[in-house]
Amino acid sequence: MGRVPQKPASRGSQKWLQLLVNRAPHLLDSALGRHLGLSPADTIAWLSPLADDGYAEYRDEAFMARVGARPERIPLAGFWPARGPQWDALGRTSRGEPLLLEARAHIPELLSPPCPAAGRSLRAIRTSLDRVKRAVGLHASADWCTTSYQYASRLAHLYFLRTLNQIPAYLVFLYLVGDADMRGPRTAEG
Repeated sequence: MGRVPQKPASRGSQKWLQLLVNRAPHLLDSALGRHLGLSPADTIAWLSPLADDGYAEYRDEAFMARVGARPERIPLAGFWPARGPQWDALGRTSRGEPLLLEARAHIPELLSPPCPAAGRSLRAIRTSLDRVKRAVGLHASADWCTTSYQYASRLAHLYFLRTLNQIPAYLVFLYLVGDADMRGPRTAEG
């Protein structure tokens, strides 16, 4: 249930990320290595989306198992309900650090639909998001369940790993430029 096979993508960030992970991981590795402070001897093992795994994307306990994260303080089910974020890519550094990656190829992807949860699940999500907002010094009135929900849910999972469980994970937002099919920005400044 937490493993979601994907078809080979024909456009957008999913296409480019599938190509990068499977055909040119060195491009991701070198760019991320500089930003994560990896030494030339450090490597990244890409764990999804792999062609030989049906380009599967992972969520919930399956994503944590995939990156080797074992929370010992607070279980994921105690922080976030089932059907949490489905990660565009997952990796692990040779130092043992999980990498959670989200990719975007055009500006409209930066906004997300509102949180689809209801009832007890929505209350659990709001409780966890409020916890993260307090931790980063934001006012509780900021509603992260609207157009910023997808971004906020990813930040919450990073908080869950790093702060609540002391797992040295990294969250990467990869913004692709030059995707003419998606009419995305042509330059980083765009």
